[in-house]
Amino acid sequence: MKTGGQLIVDTLVANGTDRIYCVPGESYLAVLDALHDSPIRTIVCRQEGGAAMMADCHGRLTGKPGICFVTRGPGATNASAGIHIAMQDSVPVILFIGQVASHAKQREAFQEVDYVRFFGDIAKWVVEIDDAARIPEFVTRAFAVATSGRPGPVVISLPEDMLTSLAEAPAALPHTPVETRPGEAELDALEKLLGKAKRPFVILGGTRWDAAAVARMRTIAEAWSLPVGCSFRRQMLFDHLHPNYAGDVGIGINPKLATAIKQADLVLLIGGRMGEMPSSDYTLLKSPYPDQTLVHVHADAGELGRVYRPTLAINASPSAFVEAFAGRKPAATPAWADETPKLHAAYLDWSTPPESGPGAVQMGPIMNYLEKMLPDDAILTNGAGNYATWVHRFHRSRRFATQAAPTSGSMGYGTPAAVAAKELFPERDVIAFAGDGCFLMNGQEFATAVQYDLPIIVVVVNNGIYGTIRMHQEREYPGRVVATDLKNPDFAALARAYGGHGETVDKTADFAPAFERARASGKPSIVEIRLDPEAITPTRTMTQIRDRT
Repeated sequence: MKTGGQLIVDTLVANGTDRIYCVPGESYLAVLDALHDSPIRTIVCRQEGGAAMMADCHGRLTGKPGICFVTRGPGATNASAGIHIAMQDSVPVILFIGQVASHAKQREAFQEVDYVRFFGDIAKWVVEIDDAARIPEFVTRAFAVATSGRPGPVVISLPEDMLTSLAEAPAALPHTPVETRPGEAELDALEKLLGKAKRPFVILGGTRWDAAAVARMRTIAEAWSLPVGCSFRRQMLFDHLHPNYAGDVGIGINPKLATAIKQADLVLLIGGRMGEMPSSDYTLLKSPYPDQTLVHVHADAGELGRVYRPTLAINASPSAFVEAFAGRKPAATPAWADETPKLHAAYLDWSTPPESGPGAVQMGPIMNYLEKMLPDDAILTNGAGNYATWVHRFHRSRRFATQAAPTSGSMGYGTPAAVAAKELFPERDVIAFAGDGCFLMNGQEFATAVQYDLPIIVVVVNNGIYGTIRMHQEREYPGRVVATDLKNPDFAALARAYGGHGETVDKTADFAPAFERARASGKPSIVEIRLDPEAITPTRTMTQIRDRT
């Protein structure tokens, strides 16, 4: 006989869980007690949204569900920000929530929320366990649901009395991973379509990739001379310096790349959904009927034909598809072979940062410095804001599992993601980029980095405004500024107050020595860049946007 709390921890261990992220709560004390004697590493966080985002980063970089525990009511609603990210980004996460005791349900008891209703539209599966004997069944099923088909978050509600009650249950067994593989008929059909194509283009996206799959995709691209683009915030799926790489298919796309995709006669979309952002509001691929011949490869049959009607639908995970197709070779040198290097040259030109701009700090030289200094396995994280353009456009990713950023455009993600990434990969450099507004949404997780001696470096790009909103405001309502100005703390002093290392950059030449001191400190660090708000994009100033010039 074991308590429900013990059964949950036993089932997590059986399914390979080695760490969890949590904010403690009295609603799940029985689980915390069971964790005391378990091999699972418990990372205590400062806010449930940050904890859920750490779990998302774990799932994003490993492909295994990130596990998060929060308390009921306010804890659960705070965590919903991370669950929404995981859902839109197709990331496996399991969120456990303490719930009011069974006798108090349906009375609007203290902190009571109906989680099935609350999370119903932003999670893949939501369930409340009311029988401790069924815990191994439900928790193991959660691992299967979170990782199969299109991965996503699962939410499990845990009534307090169920966690403390004793039950006899079978020993938990690990979930069985489910793989979807392409059939020979689909592979033959794709080979024929490629044989007829004149201007094909490949777009990589989604999850369920690993390092081996990325390597096989490179082999396919080389064999077929295919130009390859990566979907929004999935840049780690292809080496940016490979001659077949054509650029990222996301916000602020290279116009030459956009033209190439629109003029393609065949688009091979592997793993991604090609949502609003990567499709440029459904203009690169028209919905529901694309102008191009579309071959869509996705692990979830429900995504095939959901937005676009493909010419050929292949129900397979990216890893299984590239493994199956890697042995296929073209009968002759493809007709488009000479065009692929031209797209790569256009990418290199597009991803070369400008050397000048308004104000005393120039982000272009800073990005050039980071590109030369950071190793290929460095992990870069960020939330959302105009500052992220500098990372996504000018950082040339080389390896898999080096990027954690929300395709949902959620602010506040970069710092907690960096904490999780450094905890997972302590031997690697982990750099979080954040705007001033973005950082202060979950900046308290810097304290978590200090608590666990995780020397992340947070680059805070401080321009004193909610930059993206101000840019849109000035474009749509020139000169009518409201609700976008910010008065910020001294971020370097804040880092020191937390017990970390702080640096302030007031001019371009300050950055390199400041970054090197931060790196040498061995502490979690904040490097604040005080950027002129006029430098709102790499190519246009705020004044130009306001004046529409």
